[in-house]
Amino acid sequence: MPQDSMDFEWSYWIEWGRERILWLLAGHLLVSQVSRLLVEKYKPWCLMVYGMAACWLLLGIKGFAVILLHATISFAVAQFQLSLLTWLCSLILLSTLRIPAVEEAKRRWYDTENEYYLLLFTVSVRCLFCTSFSLEYCWHGPAQKSSHSFLWMLAYVFYYPMFHNGPLMNFDEFSKQMRRQETFSLKTNLGILIVGIIRIFFWWCLAELMIHLMYIHALYSSTPPLEAASYWALGGLALAQVLFFYVKYLVLYGVPALLLQMDGLKPPALPCCVSLMHSFTKMWRSFDVGLHRFLVRYIYVPMGGSQSSLLGMLFSTALTFAFVSYWHGGQSYLWYWGTLNWLGVIVENGVKRILSISLIQDLI
Repeated sequence: MPQDSMDFEWSYWIEWGRERILWLLAGHLLVSQVSRLLVEKYKPWCLMVYGMAACWLLLGIKGFAVILLHATISFAVAQFQLSLLTWLCSLILLSTLRIPAVEEAKRRWYDTENEYYLLLFTVSVRCLFCTSFSLEYCWHGPAQKSSHSFLWMLAYVFYYPMFHNGPLMNFDEFSKQMRRQETFSLKTNLGILIVGIIRIFFWWCLAELMIHLMYIHALYSSTPPLEAASYWALGGLALAQVLFFYVKYLVLYGVPALLLQMDGLKPPALPCCVSLMHSFTKMWRSFDVGLHRFLVRYIYVPMGGSQSSLLGMLFSTALTFAFVSYWHGGQSYLWYWGTLNWLGVIVENGVKRILSISLIQDLI
């Protein structure tokens, strides 16, 4: 049966997974378990070397050099210990991905568009990791600098399970968990692996079933069926699309999350089912938990967040959504999407504040 191939993200990562990435993740798992069994103390460095080798193999020496250059520049700027300067550096490095001349030069490094896009996606995610490390470096005192060395930055940036597409884990969480040495049980880990593989296989089968039977994205790409559909049918299509998006990320985040567990780390929670959500706020908190933690820790709270005045809260929320829109690509539709999400969150918080007034509660 022909499948709906209009969802680029699913087709793209499944193709890469089958060709190389799953094999490289299996290699990471092997290195991780052997290092935990024999040289637990040196596990971060073993995984760092493996991640760098996997990056070189998949993206070539030039792609590897780009990511290493980004990390080096971020680390050098972090030495000034100025958060504003660190953010400026991060935004400049992110903006280089959208310079046409730079894009064309990078395209010439590879034989296919898919290889170029892999570099693009990887560098975009690495920018967040470099930003997280650099800001943590700025915020910690001299006594803690040994745990924020350039070697630890490389171990964090080149950690392979989260390398290409996330999920995101802030450096402070990664560092604390990676340093923690626990009793290692091969039997327990094998049980976690088998159960995890079964769950991910079920989610993958469900996603493939939706792709082969529902044709949600093909319908969205054609105007006549949408114009002919009733409002109820359009609502059903919208629900089907977000449900597929949810199942898709159970797979895309489920695989690296399983490997993080095998490495003795606690991964960010997997996306919460969209059918259980009734608010913009819960969606942002529960769908991509790693990204939400990043945004709250490095943008929302430093800009004042909910502890500031009403205008301060509006500004910090707007800045958070502006960054999300820019990081995802900065196209006009993303700015509209970010603005609508910002308005949704603001309206919800406004209604909550009104309902918390004692007079309103008495009326209710």
